[in-house]
This record gives sequence, structure tokens and C-alpha cells, in this order.
Amino acid sequence: MTTSLQIDFVSDIACPWCAVGLGGLEQALDQLLGQVDVQIRFQPFELNPAMGPEGQDMTEHLTEKYGSTPEQQAQIRETIRARGAEVGFLFKPEGRGRIWNTFDAHRLLHWAGEQGPDKQYALKKELLTAYHGRAENVSDAEVLVRACLTAGLDEARAREILAGDEYALTVRQNELQWQQAGIHSVPAVIVNRQYLISGGQPAAAYEDALRRIAASVAAGETA
Repeated sequence: MTTSLQIDFVSDIACPWCAVGLGGLEQALDQLLGQVDVQIRFQPFELNPAMGPEGQDMTEHLTEKYGSTPEQQAQIRETIRARGAEVGFLFKPEGRGRIWNTFDAHRLLHWAGEQGPDKQYALKKELLTAYHGRAENVSDAEVLVRACLTAGLDEARAREILAGDEYALTVRQNELQWQQAGIHSVPAVIVNRQYLISGGQPAAAYEDALRRIAASVAAGETA
């Protein structure tokens, strides 16, 4: 019997662990093929909502925010790179260089979700690759439009959204909703709005958690 699960993947484009976590989740779902039927919706979260349009140097930002040294940052970057490789995500070896604001990316992701889950998924993947794989400025309209085109979305409509403030209020409300639900770090995988799997987990951890959740859901459905 196949168990249907709804996953809300709360994350930010700027979060490297979100790329790792999504890759691990994908591998877990491959192992659960035929056992669970999963629909994923990407939900907004901003690590740096006050980041200006000019962005900030990565080393400077991490030092200010976490007090880490360049050497510590390089070590963490290598750990993330290795974890990414395990799940098929290739990080740019030298890192991103700068931190960028991701709010417009979240507005486009919300629009993409209205076009269908496959469109939103494709855009999410392309934005993560643009930011972490190619170190592109994901607050730049041209970068965002190219990502939309790669995801099969309408260019003119994407430009129209970026030129105004469509979906801004909705994204802000959604961000607040998840914060009020207790989500203060990402990635956060929420299954059926009831079960939480926190952090960029290895595939085996996601698989084990989803198996247990699916069993619990199935038992409830047959009770």
C-alpha cells in the first residue's frame, strides 16, 4: 500500500545546508519509491532578511554573524562541499564570495508554485545551483529570469513580477506563519503539517524518519 505524504520544505536559497538537505531527501524518496507518494511544497525562510541590494562579503558576513575565523569558515565550507557531493550537489569549491538578498527569489518561487509543483521544484533546484554552484547574484533580476527560463516558466511574467511587488505580502505572511510555528532554522522538513525533521540530514536519516512517519500515518488511516 502506498502512503500519501505532504512535505513542506522550509528553506532559503542562501542556505547551503538546504541544498544538502534537499539532495538527501531526494535520495531517501528514491529508496521509498512505490511505498510513499510525496508532494513537496517549498516554503519561504530568509536567513538574512535585512540584507541590502549590494550584498555583503561572505567572510565578513560570517565573521560578524557567527564570530568564526576565515580558517574555520574554510573548514566548514569543505564539510558542506563533501556532504553535497554525497547527494549529488556540486558546490563551487571556493564558495560564493558574497551573500545576497533572496526575497525576490522567494516571490518567484511562490508564483512558480501556482504554476504547479513541478515548476516550483525546477525553479528551486536552479536557484540553489545558481547561488551555490555558480556563485551568481540571486538578487539580480537577470539571474532570476534566467533561472525561471531554465525551469520552464514564462519570461515576460517573471519580469513583470520582479518589476513590482506581487506576492511580497504573501511571502511575508508565509514566513511569519512558519516562524510562529517554531521554525527558526532551516532546512525544516514538515510532513503532513505534523511531523518535523530538522536540518540537512543524510539520506538514510530522512529515509528512516519517513518510513516511521508513513507507518504511523497508515496505521491511523486503517484504525
